Amino acid sequence: MKNIKHSNKVLSADNQQERLKIINPWYIVGFTEGEGTFHIAFYKDPQMKQGIKVIPEFHINQSYLRLEILEIIKKYFDCGYLKQNHVKNKKDDTFVFVVRNRDDLINKIIPFFEKHNFISDKQKSFIIFKQIVFLMQSGAHSTRAGIKKIINLAYKMNVNGKYRKIKKQDLWL
Repeated sequence: MKNIKHSNKVLSADNQQERLKIINPWYIVGFTEGEGTFHIAFYKDPQMKQGIKVIPEFHINQSYLRLEILEIIKKYFDCGYLKQNHVKNKKDDTFVFVVRNRDDLINKIIPFFEKHNFISDKQKSFIIFKQIVFLMQSGAHSTRAGIKKIINLAYKMNVNGKYRKIKKQDLWL
């Protein structure tokens, strides 16, 4: 039997580049299936043409104990940022990987999840999210009809907007 040397370097946190080369895209899909969300945020903003700011966002939450996973996923996509999830809530120890930049969503996040589909209802939310991002890319959020369409679509995502704080009718001007 050959004498095989074991290296701690392979398992160390210092060697993330090596792990990035071997991370399986389906691991990211599965991780996102459980801990990720495609979300469209709305804020009333009188400086916007239609009085509403639309923010498309892809994010993945994780406990600070596994922050390294979010760092690896961030490096894999080469975009987005990491932040503490609910800074004001002292009991919340989670962090979140966030991608809001529309170009990154269009060129990195959306193509990835088009190639690697979800098996749950998250696929429906992703398809609507993609549609909204492309509507925004075409400028639809700058028109009354476009913003109305975007709002109606967004409220069909993520269990029909069940967890939204603002009611759809409260967004209308």
